Amino acid sequence: MDKKHNQLLWAYRTMQTIRLFEERMHDVFTTGEVPGFVHLYAGQEACAAGVCANLTEVDYFHITHRAHGPAIARGADVTDVAREIYCRRDGMCRGRGGSTHLHDAARKIIGANSGVGSGAALACGSALAARHRGDGGIAAALIGEGGANQGVVSEAMNLAAIWKLPVLFIFENNGYAEATSADYAIAGGDLSARAPAFAMPGEIVDGSDYFAVADSVAAAAARARAGEGPCLIEVRNLRLYGHYEGDAQKYRPPGELEEYRRTKDCLINFRAHVLAEGSLTAGDMDVIDQQVAALIDAAYEAARTAPLPDPEELMQNIYATNC
Repeated sequence: MDKKHNQLLWAYRTMQTIRLFEERMHDVFTTGEVPGFVHLYAGQEACAAGVCANLTEVDYFHITHRAHGPAIARGADVTDVAREIYCRRDGMCRGRGGSTHLHDAARKIIGANSGVGSGAALACGSALAARHRGDGGIAAALIGEGGANQGVVSEAMNLAAIWKLPVLFIFENNGYAEATSADYAIAGGDLSARAPAFAMPGEIVDGSDYFAVADSVAAAAARARAGEGPCLIEVRNLRLYGHYEGDAQKYRPPGELEEYRRTKDCLINFRAHVLAEGSLTAGDMDVIDQQVAALIDAAYEAARTAPLPDPEELMQNIYATNC
């Protein structure tokens, strides 16, 4: 198999894994067996996959509280993700982070923090560290359109611009900051229009099109690695579920999701694209569908039956002890 073929198989597998993982979480959350809140990424798979297709092992990935999909796209073990959401001892963070705080230092996944938009500033630190190491690394930060209006995001973009840091600011505009429409909350309408104020390129990308996202990020990543500084990419899509599970979504206009699922589902669009150009067959993707379904079954069963953290671990990893 050639490189392009393998990349397409990876992209489809990644997006399908995220979709089935989130659909299962949507179902099991109603049983009450998952502690806390969960924020599902279904509908936004092309963004995480398109970004991670262009990240190397030395790159940093700063994600938001809508964390499951991006963590999976970056290569986190699906079973470890499920265990963490269930707050189990063998989860990504040994059950301490839960759904919204998925961290994986080995894969340079820097998880969500309490301040919305704070990942933009942290990504500047990661990008500065990468530049000092000289390993060609960059940082990519996912930021929701709600986080775009936080002061720290503007400060981070200004710092990245004046220092020409190798960082990508990727705004996932899924239409609603909790229940507030982006049409109401974003002055000027386009987040990408803010880029010129910071002397960086900015563009809008269709989040239902994996290829558009991947191409945009590839160009931005190459620019950053070449020392030409940051960029802003606004990825537009819709989440297929509420802001959180249990959200009544009364703020959505009638028929919005139905129309989006019919015309803008990134998985359906990807499948149609590769079949039309002959780069993958239906059989290729059907096999992946079966494998991913089995993977999700196994991951959720492992999470459901995994042990909880020992009470003795409660005070571990809070304070530095080797300073």
